Order: sequence, then C-alpha cells, then structure tokens
Amino acid sequence: MGKGKLWKWNENTEFSHVFEPDLQSIVDGATLNKGMWSEKVFGNQHPITLELGCGKGEYTVGLARRHPERNFIGVDIKGHRFWRGAKTSEQEGLTNVAFLRTRIEFVQNFFAPGEVSEVWLTFSDPQPKDEKGTKRITSELFLERYRSFMVPGGLIHVKSDSPLVYALSKEGWEKAGYPILEHSEDVYADLVHRVDPEFAEVLNIRTYYEQRWLEEGRKIHYLRTQA
Repeated sequence: MGKGKLWKWNENTEFSHVFEPDLQSIVDGATLNKGMWSEKVFGNQHPITLELGCGKGEYTVGLARRHPERNFIGVDIKGHRFWRGAKTSEQEGLTNVAFLRTRIEFVQNFFAPGEVSEVWLTFSDPQPKDEKGTKRITSELFLERYRSFMVPGGLIHVKSDSPLVYALSKEGWEKAGYPILEHSEDVYADLVHRVDPEFAEVLNIRTYYEQRWLEEGRKIHYLRTQA
C-alpha cells in the first residue's frame, strides 16, 4: 500500500462532508442518510445530483461551483481518488458538496425514492466482457436501480471516451424503453455548439484523464435519458 493512499484515507476521516460506511454492513443491508441528505448533510431542500463513479470528483466539484442552488454528491469505491475533490471543495468553502465511498451496486441503500433529481455517469469502466450489463453502470439494469431513488423524469447523463459504452448504453436504453433525449459521438466538435451556453459550460468541465484522452485524439461521447 502506498503511503499516499494511506495519508489520503486518513485525511478523508477528518472531512465532515465525506461518508465512508463499513462496506460489509452495507452489503448486509444497512443504510446511511437514506432520505435524510437534505436535512442532515446539506441543511436545505435543494435538488440533489449524484456523480456515480466520480474518480477524483472533478465533475462533482465543477458542477457545485456552477450551481450553488443545487447539492452534489460524488460516489466512488476508491476514497483515495475522491480525496482530491473533497480537499478542493473544503479549501474553496463549497457547502453544497459531499462524497460517499461505496460500490455503485449498493447505491440504492443510501437514497430514498424521489431523493435524487439528477445522475451523472462520467467516464465509467466499459466492462467489455459484461455482455448482460450486470457490471457496466451505464446499462439499463443499473438505470432501474437509479430510477428507484430518482424523481420521476429526473435526468441521467453519460459522458464517456469509450465508443463501447456509448453504443451499448444507447442500444440498451432504447430496447428497455428509455427515451434518448440527447446524444452525440463528439461532444466538443458537435454537442457544445448546439446546446444552450449554460449546458455547454457544464459539458466543458474536463477531468484530468479526459484532457489527456483529448490530447491523444480521442472523441468524447454523450447520452442523456430520464428516469
């Protein structure tokens, strides 16, 4: 284990806006803050957006900067990664940000029906061998889980560098009856030029790895549906 990881894990325990429940307890059915995020964590009734598989939390923090009238929660199993977002949000005094360490397959243990308004799935693992979509968190099977705690009609966004994620998600959503509200195979050459300026600014939030992929010539894909 690297010292850097251990140091970040230790610092995460000092952040009041980081939540790291015992994984085995969650597997056994325990919950945390379910139905209580607005009251216990944020102290307001603003809409809640999740970034699932948030990595370093760049999108969580970027969205929170742009939308102080909303609350944002980054979710990932790797706390040493989202430490960066937790640290940055604390340094900037952002009070509409939280981070949750858990596996995405148990995310419904943390949110009650109608508690979440929006979900972002940013640069998720394509899981190329997952033909049934049981591991790929953009699949229609996972969307059913998200629907269980989202407001009716809540938006689900996918931003990805993977043509496989884009193609399989789009195909699966259509077969399952999820409407494709927006899609693009090239966010920066196409989509940012035909959406409103506010959303174009959101699309222009770039993660560390996204910037590297763009420099390598990869295209960034986007999909949107609703719960």
